[in-house]
Amino acid sequence: MSIRIGNAPCSWGVEFAEDPRNPSWQSVLSDCAEAGYRGIELGPVGFMPEDPLELSEALDKYGLELIGGVVFRAFHDADQWKDVLDGAKRTCAALKAHGAKHFVLIDSISPRRASTAGRVSEAEQMDTAEWMAYCDRLVHVAKMGSEEYGLIPELHPHAGGFMDFEPEVERFLSEVDSDVIKLCLDTGHCTYAGFDPVAFMKRHIDRITYVHFKSTDPKVKAQVIENRTGFYDACGQGIFCTLEDGEVDLTAVRDLLVKSGFEGWCTIEQDCDPELNPDSLGDARKNREYLKSIGFV
Repeated sequence: MSIRIGNAPCSWGVEFAEDPRNPSWQSVLSDCAEAGYRGIELGPVGFMPEDPLELSEALDKYGLELIGGVVFRAFHDADQWKDVLDGAKRTCAALKAHGAKHFVLIDSISPRRASTAGRVSEAEQMDTAEWMAYCDRLVHVAKMGSEEYGLIPELHPHAGGFMDFEPEVERFLSEVDSDVIKLCLDTGHCTYAGFDPVAFMKRHIDRITYVHFKSTDPKVKAQVIENRTGFYDACGQGIFCTLEDGEVDLTAVRDLLVKSGFEGWCTIEQDCDPELNPDSLGDARKNREYLKSIGFV
C-alpha cells in the first residue's frame, strides 16, 4: 500500500500561531518523530519558522517531511480578505520552499454558525450573492496556490464555518470545477456535521487528493451539539478522540482508498486543547499503532 501516514500540530493543540499555550514547535517535531511518523503538516503559518533554512534543518534533524499546510481563515467574511490573503501567501511560500504540495483551504469558524455546528436544519445560509462572492474568494486563493506556487489546492469542510454540512459541500463541488480545487476529506468533520464519510468518499473519490484521519466520540458529540458548545470547547471536552475509540469506520476508509488506487499522504488530526490533553504524544503513538493494525503500514 503506497499510503503514507503523517500527523499535524493540531494534534498537540496548536490551532493559532500566537496562542501562548502552544507547545514549542521543536517539541511537536520531536514528539511526531518519536511517535513513529515521517511526515508533518505546517500548522498555522507562523507557528513553525518561516525561514526556510531553519525549518529545513529541523525537519532533517527529526527525519520528517513537510506534507502540506492549512489556510484556516475567514473566507466567509469579505472584511477579512486581507488577512485571508496574508495567510494564504505565507503558507504557499512555506510549502513551496520545502517541496510540500497539499494546500488546504478551510473556512474558519463564523459567529453566525458556531452555535449550530452539527445542527444542519438550524444553520444560517448565505443568500445567492454572498455565496457567489464566498466561492469566488475560495477559487481565487486556490488558483493562486496552483498557478503561482505549483501546489494542489484542496477544499476542507469544517465544523462551524460556512463549508460544513453535506448540502453546501455538494453545492460547491458541483459549481466549481475539479481542475480548480480538489478535496481534502476530513473523516471526523463529516461525522460532526452528521453525514457518512465513507458514503461521501465513494461519490467523490476521484476528487479526493488528501485525507485527514479524525474520529468523533459519539457521546461527546451528542452532548456538544445539544448544548450548542463552541468548537474549541468541544475539542477540550474530547469530541475528537483516538482513532480506535471513535465512530468513524477507518477500515472501510482504508478499503475504499486501496480500491481506488489512492497514493500519497493521509494525515492524522486529533484537534485538542493544548492544556487539557496532557498526553498528545501518547495519543499520537496510539493512533499510529491503530492504523498499522488495520493495514496502514
